[in-house]
Amino acid sequence: MRVEISDFGRSKDGQAVKLYTMSNENGMRVSVTDYGAILVRLLAPDAKGTVKDVVLGYDSLEGYFDNPSFFGATIGPSANRVANARVTIDGLTYQMDVNDNGNNLHSHKELGFHKRVWKADVSENGVTFLMEDEDGDLGLPGNKKLQLTYFLGEDNSLSLHYHGTSDRRTILNPTNHTYFNLKGHGQGSIEDHELWMAASSYTPVAEGSIPTGEIASVKGTVMDFTTAKTVGKEINSPCEQLLLTGGYDHNWVIDGWDGTLRHFATVKSPDGLLEMKAYTTLPGFQFYAGNFITPETGKAGAFYEKRSGLCLETQYFPNSANQPGFPSCIFGEGKEYDSVTVYQFIS
Repeated sequence: MRVEISDFGRSKDGQAVKLYTMSNENGMRVSVTDYGAILVRLLAPDAKGTVKDVVLGYDSLEGYFDNPSFFGATIGPSANRVANARVTIDGLTYQMDVNDNGNNLHSHKELGFHKRVWKADVSENGVTFLMEDEDGDLGLPGNKKLQLTYFLGEDNSLSLHYHGTSDRRTILNPTNHTYFNLKGHGQGSIEDHELWMAASSYTPVAEGSIPTGEIASVKGTVMDFTTAKTVGKEINSPCEQLLLTGGYDHNWVIDGWDGTLRHFATVKSPDGLLEMKAYTTLPGFQFYAGNFITPETGKAGAFYEKRSGLCLETQYFPNSANQPGFPSCIFGEGKEYDSVTVYQFIS
């Protein structure tokens, strides 16, 4: 693996921002930036040797200043939704930013980790980004440290290794919000992509996309991807769960979760020339079909709109800090956060 470093502009407060491009011997190239620890480009060769950039994003740093759809972003310290933007930890209630129908989404849309410049370090193990967050920031307790290492393997796998600590018990539930389109970014809808999931249950939601606390079987429902099918096959069904979220935008529960690295999903391009296998050590993932992508211009003048990319955001379940029946996302005081997620591209 080789890493090239180039200038990517300056943040709003004048900090120099860099782009780090990793490449392997197979022609795969991945560009990440210390602004938001964002995944900017992922160029993967298909079975014919054609190299495509398969993630949505922007050519310039300025595009990420707004980034309403969170393209490529590292979300932290708390990914997904927290009901009523409040969490009680050890008898104390903490108020987070109210930014999504009375709830909290992705910590803070303007001040979250995806809008900050991280410290960066390049080594033979990849590119490592470090974020330090003070006690009380974004409404959460604890002096927090989150480290994320991106590593590009010679087997065309991109690994994301997260490690977090806090001196007080707090939410640590980061994720990556990359949108994939295996036809190439800007090449239309992902409804024609085939998807398989190792997830025989999911967490149904109520209004506001907050999980009800139930873990429900997918069997016999439109949520069942245990047998591969196209994303669009049932996405427009008049199912209450899909109507609540405009399409697929739910947390699925990974079968047999035990903290080891598990293969939880496979996505295939409609022409069969490229597939992506996804692995994680985490208990769940948000499959989001891009139902509310803001119509806009992205990289190389490409036009992005509804369902032009899909996300597989590995995570502890949404609102798990307020749901004692869910795996806990509370860490700190000696209990460290650690997770690995891998996206492998096969041609």
